[in-house]
Amino acid sequence: MASKVILLVLFLLCMLGVGIYARKLVTNVNGFILGGRSVGPWLTAFAYGTSYFSAVIFVGYAGQFGWRFGLASTWVGLGNAILGSLLAWVVLGKRTRKMTHHLEAATMPDFFGKRFGSRALQIAAAAIVFVFLIPYTASVYNGLSRLFEMAFHIEYRYCVIGMAVLTGVYVIMGGYMATAINDFIQGIIMLAGIVAVIAYVLAGQGGFMEAVRSLSLVEDAAVSNGMNGAFASFFGPDPAGLLSVVILTSLGTWGLPQMVHKFYAIRDEKSVMTGTVVSTLFAVIVAGGSYFLGGFGRLFSQAAAGADGSVQYDAIIPAMLEESLPDIMVGVVIVLVLSASMSTLSSLVLTSSSTLTLDFLKLLVFKKMDDRKQLFVMRVLIVFFVVVSVVLALDPPTFIAQLMGISWGALAGAFLAPFLYGLFWKRTTKAAVWAAFICGVGITVANMYLNFFSSSIVAGAFSMIFGLVVVPVVSLLTPRPDEKKVDDIFFSLEE
Repeated sequence: MASKVILLVLFLLCMLGVGIYARKLVTNVNGFILGGRSVGPWLTAFAYGTSYFSAVIFVGYAGQFGWRFGLASTWVGLGNAILGSLLAWVVLGKRTRKMTHHLEAATMPDFFGKRFGSRALQIAAAAIVFVFLIPYTASVYNGLSRLFEMAFHIEYRYCVIGMAVLTGVYVIMGGYMATAINDFIQGIIMLAGIVAVIAYVLAGQGGFMEAVRSLSLVEDAAVSNGMNGAFASFFGPDPAGLLSVVILTSLGTWGLPQMVHKFYAIRDEKSVMTGTVVSTLFAVIVAGGSYFLGGFGRLFSQAAAGADGSVQYDAIIPAMLEESLPDIMVGVVIVLVLSASMSTLSSLVLTSSSTLTLDFLKLLVFKKMDDRKQLFVMRVLIVFFVVVSVVLALDPPTFIAQLMGISWGALAGAFLAPFLYGLFWKRTTKAAVWAAFICGVGITVANMYLNFFSSSIVAGAFSMIFGLVVVPVVSLLTPRPDEKKVDDIFFSLEE
């Protein structure tokens, strides 16, 4: 216990120290939200990766999809690395930095407002961010509960409150630079931790080959569709379901405001090239490793069973760790998961507060806010978002619990297509953006009540792909945008 407490205290002191250091770098709104648009490639790449992979993925998704697909769930992690990291950086990185710099856009709603000349679009996008990032923020805490109870035997609520307070403090003090520096430190912990955890778990099962052999003997008639050794096979028992998960968790990052925001802040085009390589390698190790680890979850089925015999997906990874790891490694894992959660949480609350301040309050309520007032309001809103997310995490009502599952799909379904086309296609119209917003949110929310898709995962994947079709169709059917204004925006990309 002493070793676990020491590791935890050192980690927390380090996070606070970074917040204090970064405070002197924040002198205006641009510095608080974007780090002065001068953040280097390594910090940006790690900030992207750690915001991408939280405790929800390491504990929840790795356990659930590892159970469902077996070793084939590793494809989800590789999809995250190739589609969610490599291609996202290659396609979006340079162009996003250039266009947002030219437009002086600080947030995704700000981009929509200035790219398409519409305050209404900006406000609508801000509303979508506000509604769907809060429950997503609350969901980040859930992956910590069983791990902290296992390691420290203390109540989940104290862990949630402590993590929320610490994250709020260093984000309020140092803004984006504090989160970027802390994300770099947290990313190193995640890289080392996931490699060590995999090694210990496989060693406990007699090595890699023996673990795969044991997994090949596991049968589940309800899932394997009559396949022998389905959970040790190349594509698993449900390739179509696997593809849906890959699309949602990989392509979704292209439309998530807290992810795209990293490209706004990076220093220059050369930094984008370096960041692409670093971010991809990070994703291969962390995401690939997490889902690979989850693929062996069925070897721990008894430990993960609930009182009624049902499978408790969130208990699978903690059960693996408790059975396989010595105490000191449990402490490392606690810090690993805490790192993943805090990095994602800091990114979410910074995105939420800046969006609500700049894209809603400044436009509609306090129209003459100077930099000092904007900074004050954003810091107050960070406290507000942290408090609300804690309340939801401690006692989530049924509706909010459902909303957590569709947050990613609704955000990416609404934003991915209009953001992508807005960057590359002059003909994209304001009406097409509205259509994407309505379809993205409408499909994922309607599925909660009508259940026309088998899960929120499939609904989210469909809404993103549907948006990629809707935007060009509506754009071609509606009047062209002002060519002079659009040409001016795109001319900046050629400079």
